[in-house]
Amino acid sequence: MILLRYQLYHLRHLNIYCSLLTETYKQLRYPEHKTKKQFDTINFGERPMAMRGSTTVSDRIFGSLPYLLPLLEGISFGRYLFGQFPPLGLVFAPLFPLVALYNIPFAGLIIFFALFLLVVRNERINHFIRFNTMQAILLDIVIFLVSILLQVLSPVPGTSFAIETLSNTLFLGIVAAVVYAVVQSLLGRYAEIPAISDAVYMQVR
Repeated sequence: MILLRYQLYHLRHLNIYCSLLTETYKQLRYPEHKTKKQFDTINFGERPMAMRGSTTVSDRIFGSLPYLLPLLEGISFGRYLFGQFPPLGLVFAPLFPLVALYNIPFAGLIIFFALFLLVVRNERINHFIRFNTMQAILLDIVIFLVSILLQVLSPVPGTSFAIETLSNTLFLGIVAAVVYAVVQSLLGRYAEIPAISDAVYMQVR
């Protein structure tokens, strides 16, 4: 019964994530009544590329905090590296209690809705914070979908080495993306991540 509830929880989580990705994809397609050139000019021509000093210290701090979400989601990919290089595990050890809390059933779902509805959709909050929150959410969705794919492939014979290699690569990529985004946020700059940022600009006005 516990296993069934856990599987149902992940199915609901996956359904919500897929719905958000579908909505984002639809918004990325330019409207029929506009030419593609007009659409590109309106939506991608002038981005609020904040440089250092254009945002407050609190904006930068709150803009960087949401990136804990994809880091907590993706830290499980580092289990192979942690086994091979124990000192690396010590570096991320302070995050393990947060990972345990995040993995409590429905905790991730509650955090997702709280950030999306109370931050991203709240236009009274600074655009810089909403942008980074939405980007962290999309990164988290991508990581979640990849983890589901790896779980599906894991029972297949002969895939253990490929899964380990892919997990190590994904973990390093996630850490690099999070570090880059956090540094950019603390500097007061919009972190540009290919494909992800374009989708974020469509979601956050």
